[in-house]
Amino acid sequence: MFAPPLALASLSGEADAEWARSGADYAGAAFLGGIALDDDSRAAARDLVARDRNEFLPDDPFVFIDEQLAALEDVPIQPAFNVRSATPEPIPDAARVCRDRDALLEINAHCRQDELCAVGCGETLLRDADRLRSYVERAAETGATVGVKVRAEVPGVDLPALSRGLETAGASFVHVDAMDSESMVREVVDATELFVIANNGVRDEATVREYADYGADAVSVGRPSDNPVVLERVRDAVKRQFGSEDAVRSASQ
Repeated sequence: MFAPPLALASLSGEADAEWARSGADYAGAAFLGGIALDDDSRAAARDLVARDRNEFLPDDPFVFIDEQLAALEDVPIQPAFNVRSATPEPIPDAARVCRDRDALLEINAHCRQDELCAVGCGETLLRDADRLRSYVERAAETGATVGVKVRAEVPGVDLPALSRGLETAGASFVHVDAMDSESMVREVVDATELFVIANNGVRDEATVREYADYGADAVSVGRPSDNPVVLERVRDAVKRQFGSEDAVRSASQ
């Protein structure tokens, strides 16, 4: 899906085109966003800003997605956009923008802030599998390449079973925040044919090796994604653990 198999994971209010450009020497993909799409998720994002959290709140989120992706047309990195919505209706519109810019669409079923969960987006979607699958179906019908960012250790959520349902709905990838349950990556890998991106604590050779051993197709870096020292260390570890960049690129073609 991208080479090298290292992604920059979205950081709300920080992961924009400039951020992706600065990491392009190290990563094969960059997940911009997250961006709130509908009225309820945007209201929740404003509440988060009111308590000093960084959030993207442009006047028009779809124009923002398009402009940010357009700014990466000359950058050798696979762009992607992480989106939040409390309702399914805006998802296809975001998917079409991503499709037309050759970007991946990542549906956010991951954020756990109370404000977002209260309106029914983020982590709440993990407990509402039918609604999450409908998001994926609507997005995939546009022809976009669609995936979901999920979180392990959510009580009552069978992540491998959920991932199978997402695959059936048309998802191509799943981005797993493993929390402190790194072996969950193996369970998701074994349960699906999805491209599995492992996230959480990726900092060095040991963490990259662990996720590679669990069968992940790629890893992602979150908070240190603007730290070139960490990114260089992880990039080099990815090349050793997953094979050379040329080999990965050949296997993906």
